[in-house]
Amino acid sequence: MPERRTVALVTLGCARNEVDSEELAGRLEADGWDLVEDAAQADVAVVNTCGFVEAAKKDSVDALLEANDLKGHSRTQAVVAVGCMAERYGKELAEALPEADGVLGFDDYADISDRLQTILNGGIHASHTPRDRRKLLPISPAERQESAAEVALPGHGPVDLPDGLAPASGPRAPLRRRLDGSPVASVKLASGCDRRCSFCAIPSFRGSFISRRPSDVLNETRWLAEQGVKEIMLVSENNTSYGKDLGDIRLLESLLPELAEVDGIERVRVSYLQPAEMRPGLIDVLTSTPKIAPYFDLSFQHSAPDVLRAMRRFGDTDRFLELLDTIRGKAPQAGVRSNFIVGFPGETEADLAELERFLNGARLDAIGVFGYSDEEGTEAATYGNKLDEDVVAERLARVSRLAEELVSQRAEERVGETVHVLVESMDDEGVYGRGAHQAPETDGQVLLTSGEGLSVGRIVEAKVVGTEGVDLVAEPLAGSLGCSEEAGR
Repeated sequence: MPERRTVALVTLGCARNEVDSEELAGRLEADGWDLVEDAAQADVAVVNTCGFVEAAKKDSVDALLEANDLKGHSRTQAVVAVGCMAERYGKELAEALPEADGVLGFDDYADISDRLQTILNGGIHASHTPRDRRKLLPISPAERQESAAEVALPGHGPVDLPDGLAPASGPRAPLRRRLDGSPVASVKLASGCDRRCSFCAIPSFRGSFISRRPSDVLNETRWLAEQGVKEIMLVSENNTSYGKDLGDIRLLESLLPELAEVDGIERVRVSYLQPAEMRPGLIDVLTSTPKIAPYFDLSFQHSAPDVLRAMRRFGDTDRFLELLDTIRGKAPQAGVRSNFIVGFPGETEADLAELERFLNGARLDAIGVFGYSDEEGTEAATYGNKLDEDVVAERLARVSRLAEELVSQRAEERVGETVHVLVESMDDEGVYGRGAHQAPETDGQVLLTSGEGLSVGRIVEAKVVGTEGVDLVAEPLAGSLGCSEEAGR
């Protein structure tokens, strides 16, 4: 019997990429590949790249080069690039990085097994020529669903598999294979974006906004619950637009309670929300529905009106603070995080002071700060009033220091609060998890003072007794083991 082919998936970037990797894993496993964690044990190492900003692209190239170094010293025979960077640059990346044996775009995902086998056999699969994926779907959102079957949409794979590949019980499996045993999993709600922020290239290689059908989202969530998942995080480039191409911009408000009722799911989290698109009804659902985390991942980016207009965005400091007051008026313990760009072309000292005024008043739980840099293909790259690199670096350091101080202060405000912690890891160093106000990877964590009676995947009620920077220290409350009624609160 011939030895089975092995493949390792190395994932960089955001949670959306993680979902895409698990779809690729599902396709490969269904076609007879064995999945391994260690690239050195794989015939083919597939690197799911990120193409968002310069630092992420560098990390992707480094990962490809690291995998290439395994050739000749391990089982690894081929290294293949997929993901956003591969889609965005195609042939250009292949020519600049000959160490990659293949550069595959989104259109190759449906035939990923054949593509990898061709490369493994020494054949060559021509890298694609990048194109503006916004042009693949109709301009009108209402007409997009009819065309969706003709466009590659990573993470939108069919929910059913052929007979024999579905689990023995419960819902039919999605075209997905989990790559870890975490009690948390992301579920793709939609793909693409219709916004035209002047600094962002994502729509050009991820395409126009298109929603997944609610039934697919629900069935995938049921399947994940069967795999032991306790918390799902809904991801897309813009969750607040969900449903606009399905004829109901308020579809998320009706879908969330249905997801919360899935047996086994204890917490539902929504990420990637646009402040300009927040609706009173959505705020109500996010702050009042059992098992829905009152969590607001709001993409503010800045708060000075002139900078926001140059970014092709909307709002200002006072309107953003009013939004936060509305949210906290309904859920005082709600978690809020955001990212900001400093040093944007034309940003003045007064603009920066306005951003600092917002940050001081916003009481955010987590803050990401990035210094502006040109992204090719974006409107902002053509702007003429660029700031010197040293000015951008100074402003980045200044706002980053402020952000670090403010999130530590916000954590200290939570001392004395009761939090519902999903236990995610237990080892000799301690028991760690996250409260409803903390998303995976980005927002800090909770160190529990005792692990007695706990296990990974359990939700425990605990009292915050201290802080370590943005992280919390909490003491489990007696009788709280297995609590789930208010897991999302």
